[in-house]
Amino acid sequence: MPLPVLAGLVLTPLLISAGQILFKLTSGRAAAGGLFAILLDPYLLAAFAIYGFGTIVWVHVLKSVPLTVAYPFMALTFCAVPLLAWALLGETLSLRYMIGTALIIAGLLVVNG
Repeated sequence: MPLPVLAGLVLTPLLISAGQILFKLTSGRAAAGGLFAILLDPYLLAAFAIYGFGTIVWVHVLKSVPLTVAYPFMALTFCAVPLLAWALLGETLSLRYMIGTALIIAGLLVVNG
């Protein structure tokens, strides 16, 4: 698999994960305002931009790779979101999470190895 395609396969779930962190940050600020305030929240707008860019990267990747090969990489979001939440939001990680992450990565290697 060419390096740019592999990079896109990994980058897309990371972008989606970053968007999830921004959604969480938006939710913490949402109580202060109504719907209009949420729609104009800089974190929400950044999340939309990141999701949009991730979608463009994903479509570009799908030009080169069958969906059955590419889609399992989206499981990386289940690994990245909790890691980012731990690193950036101070959330806790359990041993169960770490084992699950290892199994997801092993599954990716089996499916696409």
